[in-house]
Amino acid sequence: MSKMNGIENVSNLTNSSKIKKESDFKIDNVSSKVNLGKDDFLKLLITQLRYQDPTNPMKDKEFISQMAQFSALEQMTNMSKSFEKLSSSLGIRRDLDLLGKVIKFQHGDGEVVKGRVTNIKTGTIPQVMVNGNYYVYKNILSVGLEE
Repeated sequence: MSKMNGIENVSNLTNSSKIKKESDFKIDNVSSKVNLGKDDFLKLLITQLRYQDPTNPMKDKEFISQMAQFSALEQMTNMSKSFEKLSSSLGIRRDLDLLGKVIKFQHGDGEVVKGRVTNIKTGTIPQVMVNGNYYVYKNILSVGLEE
């Protein structure tokens, strides 16, 4: 009779409890690092080498492949930094080219204003000074030499 009780208890347990599917679980507020940097890649490689099975070490081809991937990642990172510097330099050059030029721009109220650029403010939102006031680049309609 005790065996029967055990079976009934298991039966009751499975009937009364809901078995959740994978889709029933939700992950909220998960922030994941999508792109691994060269430091992360190197840490993974070192960890892999440290904990590898000494009786079955990493194959030469695998190791060379991972080192090539690391080298490519480092080159892409360096190229990205170079592009950032180039972009910054081009922005500064653009700013300097506007100094002393006459521009037409649309004022906040829709009025078209004309004036000479006397100063530049760089940053995330570059601005030009015309007639003592700063205006954002996106409002510039035309650039010229004469008024």
